[in-house]
Amino acid sequence: MARDVAITGMGVVSCAGNGVAVFWDTVAAGRCELGALTRLNVSEFSYPVGGEVRGFDAPKSGESGLDLAAQFLLAACREALGGGQANLESRHDCAIIAATNFGSASVLERFLADAAAGRRPPKGALTASLLKSDAESVALKLGLGGPKVAMSLSCASGNAAIIHAAQLVRDGVVPVALAAGYDAISRYVWSGLGVLRVMSQKGVVRPFDRDRSGTLFSEGAGALVLESREHAAARGARVMALFLGGGMNNNAYHMAHSQEDGQGIRDSMLMALEDAGLSAEQIDHVNAHGTATKLNDPTETRAIKAALGQRALEIPVNSIKGTVGHGMGAAGSFEAIASIMALREGIIPPTINFETPDPECDLDCVPNMARRAAAKTVISNSAGIGGCNCAVIFASEDFR
Repeated sequence: MARDVAITGMGVVSCAGNGVAVFWDTVAAGRCELGALTRLNVSEFSYPVGGEVRGFDAPKSGESGLDLAAQFLLAACREALGGGQANLESRHDCAIIAATNFGSASVLERFLADAAAGRRPPKGALTASLLKSDAESVALKLGLGGPKVAMSLSCASGNAAIIHAAQLVRDGVVPVALAAGYDAISRYVWSGLGVLRVMSQKGVVRPFDRDRSGTLFSEGAGALVLESREHAAARGARVMALFLGGGMNNNAYHMAHSQEDGQGIRDSMLMALEDAGLSAEQIDHVNAHGTATKLNDPTETRAIKAALGQRALEIPVNSIKGTVGHGMGAAGSFEAIASIMALREGIIPPTINFETPDPECDLDCVPNMARRAAAKTVISNSAGIGGCNCAVIFASEDFR
């Protein structure tokens, strides 16, 4: 069995609040933070509602040149690194895995606008739009001397970053790694998302409800610090939770839709269980991908049943997307943080906006009100365009 990895820091920037404490209060209370977009001319779009980050501090000196998405990434990473009982002062061997759907998309948007208008784009503008530039910029500003990895597994990116970071720690490549998912809303991003036709025109996200009509996208960043338990103990860091295992695969089925039998999601969950050395009976909670699209929710329901068997009907299975929206590359990171806080606080956040049960989604979805539950383990699912699936398993620090 692979050794467990400790989570020793977390950071978040989101429409539900900036900072883990505010984010958790909002998610646990089930307060919806989605609303009309303000940075875009919404008259151009069929979908004017989403989750914008508000109250975000202006960049510090020397950071104003970063794209908004990269600023979110930097802020979440900074909180994660400095928010533990013992700050990570020695960062020379710390890796960063930055995962996203679109990266610094507004830089690319400006580059294309300049090109279309016959203007010479600023020097280095195209390079700055590449995904790798965000990881490099954050590593430089935070003094991270370990490997720098940029990845994109669409909306499964946040979980993929966690799995890759954990593997680097397990294999002894680095003693500590920072895993972060991030994205920002821009005209370029919103235009692309609109083409998918998966957003709710009713302006509300209803996971697992019979009358669900689609998801709503949001922006921000979530970051987690992962390190070996030995390294955490040696530096006196507080262990917030344990990463026990993860699984990743691809449906190889359709560019935009999962197989309706849920095989890809099921298999990623089974891979995570095997990696963690756990049985289905040892899972206490599932944080579902739960997008509230017509296709995803029954598909994921079938996958959870197939992976967990009878246990699937006995445990709380929630989705926080009604509260914080679908954070694109940050979605898995948001949900990982919510999962860890659920273990720590003994509270399962609610699946809000649930009114009418759907026979195809017959799980215990913790409707509308948070629930006290002494969960020791949680599995968190993510899925994305292109067929990507990722599942991660966390446990309370005293699980082993």
